[in-house]
Amino acid sequence: MASGVPGHRVPRALDGVRVLDMSGPSGQYCGKMFADLGAEVILVEPVGGSSVRRDGPFIDNQPHPERSIPFAYFNSGKRSISIDLDLAEGQEIFRKLVSETDVLIESEKPGVMARRGLDYVSLTAISPRLVMASITPFGQDGPYSQYESEDIVALALGGMLYLGGYPETSPIAAHGNQAYLAAAQFAAVAAMMGVWAAEAEGLETQGRHIDVSIQECVVMGMENAIQFYDLEGTVRRREAGQQRWAGAGVFDCADGQVYLMAGGIVPNQFRVANVRWLMEEGVSEAEQMLAKKWDNPDYQASDEAKQIFAELFAPFARARTKEYLYSEGQSRRIPICPINTPRDLMENRQLAYRNYFVSVAHSHTGKPLTVPGAPYVLGSTPWGISRPSPRLGEHTSEILSVLGYDIAAQAALLKSGVTN
Repeated sequence: MASGVPGHRVPRALDGVRVLDMSGPSGQYCGKMFADLGAEVILVEPVGGSSVRRDGPFIDNQPHPERSIPFAYFNSGKRSISIDLDLAEGQEIFRKLVSETDVLIESEKPGVMARRGLDYVSLTAISPRLVMASITPFGQDGPYSQYESEDIVALALGGMLYLGGYPETSPIAAHGNQAYLAAAQFAAVAAMMGVWAAEAEGLETQGRHIDVSIQECVVMGMENAIQFYDLEGTVRRREAGQQRWAGAGVFDCADGQVYLMAGGIVPNQFRVANVRWLMEEGVSEAEQMLAKKWDNPDYQASDEAKQIFAELFAPFARARTKEYLYSEGQSRRIPICPINTPRDLMENRQLAYRNYFVSVAHSHTGKPLTVPGAPYVLGSTPWGISRPSPRLGEHTSEILSVLGYDIAAQAALLKSGVTN
């Protein structure tokens, strides 16, 4: 990333930080966040490659370990070495890597790393300041610690799945491994705090073992569901955009849907402004919603109020575009927003202005991929994707050379479970 001054490189926020990422689906985004801020991230893959390489969609709809689009996104900026950590040779290489590492991200089942002699206690004997983030479904201990799990299981046991979907259907999960992403973000924040503490405390500091439970991360994301039960004795249920109060819910419009929050516990001026908007647009019957009883959230929660509002607002919204409803509503300080589709996001003026989406070449095909950028801007130490995602074991020889293995030693390792 050039600065405009010949021979000068713009500093990155995490320059000098070294990370080993062997985490797979649940932690790969954690490693990506470090890489995108300038850390040197080495992806340690099993000999057969990360399981994410088998996740679609694929470039040109051709399933192949080097054509996975999810892998390309989540592992950009990293280098790859492929080793068998169940072999003594692979464990030796791993220990040498750890000796020069600040952060290790792993997601093995509790006990697996200990059986390999690569647990936190063993590794801090090599690198005392090591920050090790272990991301597992239920944490390192407890009655569930050895249970198998996937993203949807964590969503279910964390309570989030109960709120997803429609009242008349079974629960529906949001797309995109949201439990894994939550865990990866919590792990990244905690690991960065560990790195910061290690730098602040100096050479005598002890490292940190960060125990991340994906289930607990999901529970944290429940936000006010616990408070509703604690304060009101109310169990939150699947609403799927239905009006919880008159004026709060999802409504169809001419080219999609909008979400309106102008009723219930929100400030009453939102409701009044919304009613006056309808009146000005010719919905004369809307005046009835200025009656005193409409000030009461309990009445707004009644079936009568919700039916009256829907009969007036729904036809109004269906005759207008979401852009019009959003712009006009915002000008009146009414909480209303479009429910954007992926295409809407790609065409969104605000995201385009801030250059949110970026292009990165695919390492196998060379084709450019448009991917999400960072949700923040750092002026002096900018975010950026430094390299495409690696091919399986692409940097094995390079990394082994740095570790001191000569050509003959590398050849012997390649026969015993190290690939390039």
